[in-house]
Amino acid sequence: MSFGNGTTSIPRSRRVAGRIPGRRAGRVLAALLLLAFGLVCPDAHAYPSRVQVFVANSGSDSVTVYDTRMNEVVATVRVGRSPVGVGAAPGGDRVYVANELSNTVSVIDARTYATLATVPVGLHPFGVAVTDSHAYVANFGADNVTVIDTATNTVEGHIPVGRFPHSPAVSPDGRLVYVTNNGAASVSVIDVRSDRVVETLPVGRFPAGIAVSPGGDRVYVAATGSNSVNSLSATTPTPMTTQPVGQSPVGVAVTPRGQVYVANAGSDTVSVLGRNAPAPIPVQDEPEGLAASPDASYVFVTNSASGSMSVLDTATNTVVATVPVGSEPEGLAVTS
Repeated sequence: MSFGNGTTSIPRSRRVAGRIPGRRAGRVLAALLLLAFGLVCPDAHAYPSRVQVFVANSGSDSVTVYDTRMNEVVATVRVGRSPVGVGAAPGGDRVYVANELSNTVSVIDARTYATLATVPVGLHPFGVAVTDSHAYVANFGADNVTVIDTATNTVEGHIPVGRFPHSPAVSPDGRLVYVTNNGAASVSVIDVRSDRVVETLPVGRFPAGIAVSPGGDRVYVAATGSNSVNSLSATTPTPMTTQPVGQSPVGVAVTPRGQVYVANAGSDTVSVLGRNAPAPIPVQDEPEGLAASPDASYVFVTNSASGSMSVLDTATNTVVATVPVGSEPEGLAVTS
């Protein structure tokens, strides 16, 4: 992803398969067998939900869809120019993709992979976060956030924020949207009931990725220009804390168990925060995006300069798979 450079110009993004029919029958048979087993044995585990990872490939104008249950890429969806950020609807049925150089958002059906709508937004959209009813798009080149009604896929308005807004994140209760302002060293806090900024929080230099803890009490911000992660209290005026990580941290993700992972684009590593944290985890070149699985078992990492996605096992904090995706993958989101 691009970073603010303190100038008045707008930085550019860094240039900076369908299923096999024979396998489909096998999957259906397996599902029926598991369902029958569940009816005979009520305590049996239900057939696992379909957890998918949607990866925005900024260099190939596409989104790669990876099925975590089958451990394979199941689709490649064409979108607008230079897709950067991805946000998933809470129900997992739709995915919203910010196309930076098209100034649009593509709305993808997460089951059929059809493009349902293409929504014009602001200049150089980067990140997307989705609530139960709206999508919030950070327009890096317009210093505002576009609000999209997800029922109609129409724009409701634009919210002014700080300079070079980069990435948004929604609080677990859906009432607040936090937006990193890459060129202002701050985070704008938007109340979704009024769609207005209610607070602006100072953070480190060139804030990029942002994530909220499962309880909603902490907000984690990757300060790319400070080689650190800021931890902010979302409920009290507790001072911000700062933890050093690797070089040029971009993405940050929090698992449902509260584990915090940080993608260090300049170090080719992923840091794990906390006491007795393990050594940084080596991945491939220029890791940028991070997302956690719903059960906290895995963290997915896009490696922008390698055209790949690393799969980290959170129990061992090791890379257990490397998946080829498109060119220059950046943002990603997990659905189920």
